[in-house]
Amino acid sequence: MLRNAVPETPANQRGQGHRNLPAHRRRMIRVLFVDNDLAGVELCLQELKKAQFAISADVVKTQADFIERLQKESYDVVLAAASVNGWTGLQALSVLQEEGQEIPFILVAKDLETEIIEEYMRKGASDCVDKTRLVSLSLAIAIAVERTAQRLEQDRVEKALRHSQAHYRALVENPTYGICRFDVDGRFLEVNEALVAMLGYGSKEELKAVNLATEIIRDPIERAQLFEPYRRTGHIDLIEVEWKRKDGTPMKVLLSGRQVGIGNEEGAPEESEIIVEDVTAQRAAEEFLRHQAATDALTGLANYRRFSEALESEIKRSNRTGRPFAVLMFDLDGMKQINDRHGHLAGNRALSRLADIFRVSCRSIDTAARYGGDEFAIILPETLATDAALVGKRICERLSNDGEEPLLSLSMGIAVYPEDGAAIDTLFQAADRALYQMKQHKKVS
Repeated sequence: MLRNAVPETPANQRGQGHRNLPAHRRRMIRVLFVDNDLAGVELCLQELKKAQFAISADVVKTQADFIERLQKESYDVVLAAASVNGWTGLQALSVLQEEGQEIPFILVAKDLETEIIEEYMRKGASDCVDKTRLVSLSLAIAIAVERTAQRLEQDRVEKALRHSQAHYRALVENPTYGICRFDVDGRFLEVNEALVAMLGYGSKEELKAVNLATEIIRDPIERAQLFEPYRRTGHIDLIEVEWKRKDGTPMKVLLSGRQVGIGNEEGAPEESEIIVEDVTAQRAAEEFLRHQAATDALTGLANYRRFSEALESEIKRSNRTGRPFAVLMFDLDGMKQINDRHGHLAGNRALSRLADIFRVSCRSIDTAARYGGDEFAIILPETLATDAALVGKRICERLSNDGEEPLLSLSMGIAVYPEDGAAIDTLFQAADRALYQMKQHKKVS
């Protein structure tokens, strides 16, 4: 049985943004691998280490060991292969569910087909990650852990609603959750202090003078999502919508509720009460995590993962519309000499200088990325080779004339889809050949 721990990055290396990270980035995540490919497990751990996850991992290879670990230890996520020593990932998922464990299950396997993904998701898996694209593993784990924590917390709140009236009154005064009672037209009948504070009003009376349906729920579609099921069934399933505070700022809220009373003569509900949880900060943290997972930390450009996804998307769009696109590849000349002569801070600044040039030279629909040490690329939708060459030339000129020391120069290669390659590999090879030819030409000159 393998145990592996990836230490947390020290606070002085994480920077001030660490305070805003979600909980799973600030504590140890316990992972149980169901896999007999230890090399593959190690690759997963390395990918999570790159994403600055603090990981404690166990590995099991048999069903008996899997059950034993579940009974003895507590885990945040299970990562399982499709097949392990004669038993399948689906069987592992079934065992996990039979044990009654609220642990997210993620399939990690090669050559995932749509039918396989659909079967696992239908049977309760949190996500499926292709082993050939492990860059998406950290995001899959982060979202699964966050959703589980939210679900467990919501279950706790909903159970509290089923308690006695005395317990309900205690919940009404809870400073964390807003609670309100309203009628079918959206008029507030009762609100607690937590909801008053959450929405930024001065008193219960001031909030009760506001209409929930017309003044607080911003989106007509979300308004219907809340009120239509309530009018039909008297119940409000767990939903997430956007509300408006008194000062006009938006807030994301998680709602669940029930009918109060027996309804009118036609059986339609007349009143409902809901629990309101402000998840604005949680959603911002999740968005921050997604941004970090797709962004190069030094330059702020897209990283290799985001670039690959954008390239795949652009190929699909081009196949659908018949319109070509161009890929520009860049390589900073003499980076080793810059680092040796001026130091690595100057080398990092050189990379950032190029990134700044990209930002002023690219359109909003373009994707600029740093996909290697001093290797950069730009995807230019609906662009032919001649126009791409003009963009590349403009970038090279701006960088060489940016007024900073040391002086910088670029080598560049261009490839156009599908003319120069109908697959990612061939497209990259064509651009790389053009870049290499430019470098050779410079050496000769």
